[in-house]
Amino acid sequence: MVQALPYLRESASQTAGPYVHIGLAPGAAGFHTFETELGQTLAPEGVPGPRVTIEGQVFDGLGVPIKDVLIEVWQADANGIYPHPEDPRAADCAPGFRGWGRVISDFDSGLFRFETIKPGPVPGRAGREQAPHLNLWLVSRGINIGLNTRMYFPEDTAAHAADPVLGSIEQRARVATLIATATGPSTYRFDIRLQGEGETVFIDV
Repeated sequence: MVQALPYLRESASQTAGPYVHIGLAPGAAGFHTFETELGQTLAPEGVPGPRVTIEGQVFDGLGVPIKDVLIEVWQADANGIYPHPEDPRAADCAPGFRGWGRVISDFDSGLFRFETIKPGPVPGRAGREQAPHLNLWLVSRGINIGLNTRMYFPEDTAAHAADPVLGSIEQRARVATLIATATGPSTYRFDIRLQGEGETVFIDV
C-alpha cells in the first residue's frame, strides 16, 4: 500500500480560461504568433456542398452570455464522409475539406459565428443513419472539462426521427436544444445553455 507523504498537498485546480486562448488561439488573445492559426477555415472555397453560416451565444445558468468561449467544430462533408482514417470512406472525402475548425466568441458580446458547408447524413452504428449535424466541443473560463454537444438542422425533421443520438434522449422536450433555428435561406442560430431552463443536451463521449 502506497502512503501519501505528509508534505505533499493537492495542487490547485485551473479552469480553461484565459490560457486556453493563448495556447489554442493566440491571435484572439492578442498574441500574433502565427500568420495563419490552425482551424480558422472549416471548408475552404471550392469545397462542394451548400454553404451555411451559423451564429449563436453560450449562456451560463443565470442566462448571461459567456464571452470567452472557444468552440471546436467537427463535421462530415456534404456526402457524410469524415476526413479521418477511422472513416472507411475517407479517401472519397471532398478534396480540400478539413472537417475541423476552431471558433472564438466575440469578447464583448459573446457572439460566435462561422461559415462552413452543410454536412450530409452519416452512417451510425448497426447501420442506423445519423441526421446531418455538427459536433461541437466547447471550453471557457469556469468550465473544468470540455463539453460535447451537437447541432442539427431544422429542415431535416424526417431524419431527426431516425437519428440514434436524438432517439436516445429520454426527456423528449430537450431534443429541441440540439436543433438550430433557421434565420435565413442559409443562416442558422444556435444558442447553447450550460445550466438552468432550456439547458442544452451534452454528450458523454
